[in-house]
Amino acid sequence: MSEKKKRLAIIASQANITGAYPPLLLAITAAAMDYEVGIFFTFFGLNLLKKNNLNKIKITPAGETAMPMPIPQIIGVLPGMTGMATMMMKSWMKKANVAKLQELMDIAVESGVKLIACQMTMEVMKIKRKHLIDECVVGGAATFLEFASEADVNLYI
Repeated sequence: MSEKKKRLAIIASQANITGAYPPLLLAITAAAMDYEVGIFFTFFGLNLLKKNNLNKIKITPAGETAMPMPIPQIIGVLPGMTGMATMMMKSWMKKANVAKLQELMDIAVESGVKLIACQMTMEVMKIKRKHLIDECVVGGAATFLEFASEADVNLYI
C-alpha cells in the first residue's frame, strides 16, 4: 500500500520581489521533497501568473522598513526610487546566485505545482484568462479550500 503524499497549500497575495520569491521557493522545495503542492494566487499575487510579467516585478522601498538602504524611508516615495531599489535588489540576488522569478516559476510548473488563479480577483481586477499563463487553472475559494483542507501545511504569504 502506498503512503499518501504530504501536501502544502500556499496563498500568494503579493506581487513585489519580496512577496513573489517565498511562495515559489517554498513550493519547489516542497515538490522536491515529494509534497503535493498548490498555490492560490489572489489579489496582487495574481500578477505573478500574468504572461511575461515576472521580469517586471519590482520592489518599492517605501514601507520596506528593513531594507538595507542608507537613506531615510521618506526618500522611498520620490520618483525613480522604485527603479533604483529594484535594480539594487536584483543585483544582490544575482550576486548571491538566486534564480530569477521566471526560472522558479518554470521549475514549479515542471515539478507539478498546482497553480490556481483566484476567479474573484480576476473579475475584480478585470483580468482575462488569456492574460494568464497556460499552466494555471482558474478557481474560486472553494477550489483552494478543497485542496487546502487536506494539506499538512498551509501558508499565507
